Amino acid sequence: MTAHASSAVLVGRETDLAALRDALKRTRGGEFAAVLIGGEAGVGKTRLVEDFSGTAGARVLTGPCLELGEEGLPFAPFAAAVRELIRANGTEVLDGREEEFAHLLPELGPPAEGNLMSRRGHLFELVARLLIRISEKEPVMLVLEDLHWADRSTRDLIGFLVRSARVPNVLLLGTYRTDELQRGHPLRPFLAELDRVRGVQRMELDRLARDGTAEMLTHLLGVEPEPSLADTVHERAQGNPFFIEQFAASGDPGCYDIPHTLRDLLLSRVDQLGEQAQRVLRVAAVGGTHFSHELLAQVAGMAEAELESALRAVVAVQLIVVDAEGGYEFRHALVREAVHDDLLPGEHARLHARFAEAIEAESHLVPAGRAPAEIAHHWHAARDYSRALVAARAAACAARRRYAYAEQSRLLERVLDLWEVVDDAAEQLGATHLDLLEEAAVAALDAGDHKRAFKLTRAALADLDCDAEPLRAAHLLVRRAKLLYNAGTSNGAAEACEAYRLLRGAPAVRERVQLLAEVAYALSGVDNEEASRIAEEAIAAAADLDDSAAEAAATIAYGKICAGQLTAEEALPSMKVTVERARAAEDLPNLARALCNVSDVLFELGRYEESAAAAVEGVPYADRIGVSRTTGVFLLANHAEALLALGRWDEADERYAESARLDPPGTLALPWLRHRARLRLARGHEGAQLLVQRAVAFLGKPYLNRDNRLSLLELRILGALYANDEAAALTAAGAAVQEPSVLASPRYGWPLLAAAVQVHDVRPQVGELAATLPRRYPAERAYAAQVEATLSGEVAPWETAAAAWRTDGQPYQLGGTLFHLAKAQAAAGNRTGAAEALVDATAIARSLGAVVLQDEVETLARRLGLRAAPLGPDMLTGREREVLQLVAEGRSNVEIAESLYISKKTASVHVSRIISKLKVKGRGEAAALAHRLGLIN
Repeated sequence: MTAHASSAVLVGRETDLAALRDALKRTRGGEFAAVLIGGEAGVGKTRLVEDFSGTAGARVLTGPCLELGEEGLPFAPFAAAVRELIRANGTEVLDGREEEFAHLLPELGPPAEGNLMSRRGHLFELVARLLIRISEKEPVMLVLEDLHWADRSTRDLIGFLVRSARVPNVLLLGTYRTDELQRGHPLRPFLAELDRVRGVQRMELDRLARDGTAEMLTHLLGVEPEPSLADTVHERAQGNPFFIEQFAASGDPGCYDIPHTLRDLLLSRVDQLGEQAQRVLRVAAVGGTHFSHELLAQVAGMAEAELESALRAVVAVQLIVVDAEGGYEFRHALVREAVHDDLLPGEHARLHARFAEAIEAESHLVPAGRAPAEIAHHWHAARDYSRALVAARAAACAARRRYAYAEQSRLLERVLDLWEVVDDAAEQLGATHLDLLEEAAVAALDAGDHKRAFKLTRAALADLDCDAEPLRAAHLLVRRAKLLYNAGTSNGAAEACEAYRLLRGAPAVRERVQLLAEVAYALSGVDNEEASRIAEEAIAAAADLDDSAAEAAATIAYGKICAGQLTAEEALPSMKVTVERARAAEDLPNLARALCNVSDVLFELGRYEESAAAAVEGVPYADRIGVSRTTGVFLLANHAEALLALGRWDEADERYAESARLDPPGTLALPWLRHRARLRLARGHEGAQLLVQRAVAFLGKPYLNRDNRLSLLELRILGALYANDEAAALTAAGAAVQEPSVLASPRYGWPLLAAAVQVHDVRPQVGELAATLPRRYPAERAYAAQVEATLSGEVAPWETAAAAWRTDGQPYQLGGTLFHLAKAQAAAGNRTGAAEALVDATAIARSLGAVVLQDEVETLARRLGLRAAPLGPDMLTGREREVLQLVAEGRSNVEIAESLYISKKTASVHVSRIISKLKVKGRGEAAALAHRLGLIN
């Protein structure tokens, strides 16, 4: 990992920049304003001010305070600012008062004589008048940095400017470190006083969120980081921009070690503490980032008064802060890590052992549920491997009960490692090595670590007599089939068939039924007939057992398998019944999967709002049971896909970002990856082609399921078209029309044909395929009409296609169709029809932020000499849409008021605003335009 030393782009400070712009706007209006910007060291105060200063359009004077303490150089930041002014404009700017300003700048010569206090007051007036003179022509920003080092004189002059002088057209910006303001610091009461002065604003910069860390890494590294790298850097740097830069520049791809320069910086503040305080800090560092006073007291073994005195010293310099629960936490985790790494080997082992003993004796000393993991961690760090083995297994079991599969997986890996060094491991655990391999394989799979799960599954199967333990073997084989499928290595059918062979002779228990359902699911898309038969067998077996949970699992599998054989309308009722059964039984795993299936079917039917609602409901269930990286990713992707269809692109992109952060393994990444690539292409995002390449690379996998393959073939065509690469587009479209599975999947086949038909040379093949591909649901019929219109080029088919997309309700597809309709109208000599279509297409493109479509529409409008009048990205508010719906239904203002529980006057105002925004003459035209744009149902 190599990087620039610092990011060239300011990240995550849009709100703060907006606040500074507002303050500067007030000064331009003749007011005085001051903004005091606080934040911990490295959080980006100076960078924020520099970035704002570069675009503010104001005269900027900067003066830093010096680290000389309360008795430091008086007025140091003001002296630096005036010195900067003189360098730029010469001493003429002082208006002949060099002798008087010599009190501030000795290099100007001998100062004027006079009483000390009168000189001080006169100096304050001189500075104020200087600011008045230079601000007459342009606004002035006076930037005073590091006010935590400001001397008394500097604070007094700031107070004079803020309270008394209040020079108009001047913005005073001050920065200070919040982590330097320990109790008794002179800046604290000064800031409190300034808070009460009109025009003074306090602003505290927070650390960056995880997305901000990822964005900053993108600028530093030159490429978008892998989600795992962004997670690691964010976890360790905790959103501090300076720390992020240090990790990015370290060249350590895993960010395992703190960079040396950063480590020295962190420990420099520790070295300033007394010996007793340092000792307490070392003990605390062993306890973790968060710890209770009671636990620290148990381990430190100090008298209460001594402990409190040492803690007070540590808290005073803000290395440790008091948390919301009344305990303590390190202000920054890297400080804890640096102190912990600085321990001597014997001290390290001894302190960890004492923490383990304390928590074993009194588990309430740590948060509820954390004792097993804490004990396991401390015994392992103390190198007491026998105790660490037992504790890690107990902690793994506790983690699984909380659905914390990633934690369970890590703990079981430790158990497997310790197995090799503890002689009587089997006796201590009461388990075999095969038991542990199986547990670890299942945990790794549930945690989404598929590479590790595959290795563990293979090792477990090698040690197992499959015929002697058919259920156990079938369980591992089914998981191996899933892993192969998700990795794109094979379809997993061989493993699934072998699992079914073993299950046929297995005992009739719940586990057998659930495994039969999973076998059926694994065979779907490979041999649907056999998969359906096995699913029916599982349902019957569940009924014989009278087991509702097993029956739900079998029914979900059967519904998914039959989704391609039954119509969506036929499949939906039974799927909804399964949802209600799982909900009633509080069966969260099956409920999450069932909602995912329902959401998918509703989308196919064109019921996008309902599809989004079903997916939204399922996401928290997936989170609660620890399957966010598997089922949860599909639910997020389903939600985002429905939002895309509804035209809520910003919300959709947020869901895709959530999916990306989860970093799903193998082909499980495709649901978010391919859709976000399309979204970025449509918005002209600079990183769009990289996402396209990343997604399309999956076509090189040995196995890819039909729907994913068709969707990626479509994306490959779109990527080439957006890049204006005709040769690549022809190659991609040629491969698409040769794909044998196109006719087997209308849902994904029609979008593929709609993309391919844009390549002229393959249109004959597209026409042949389109003639036989079924058209079952609104979107499929709209795509079919779009394909036929492209092949025809005439006005009437494009009008039919536009009407079909209005019926379906997807605004982006409608906008693209209207663009082509405008071209057809123009070719036919109908400029009025072309202009109307362009107006509607422009409004849609701008509302979505579809910049590529918007550019195409505006280019066509210019070529035709037409004006595609935009309606803006925020055409109507939610309330205005509701009013417009009622207007379209022919309601009067009185009826609208009664229906929406508003006054007649308010209803009238809404109608007037709607007519104005849509740029129409009356209610009838407003309703007609709203129908064309899909603004109402």
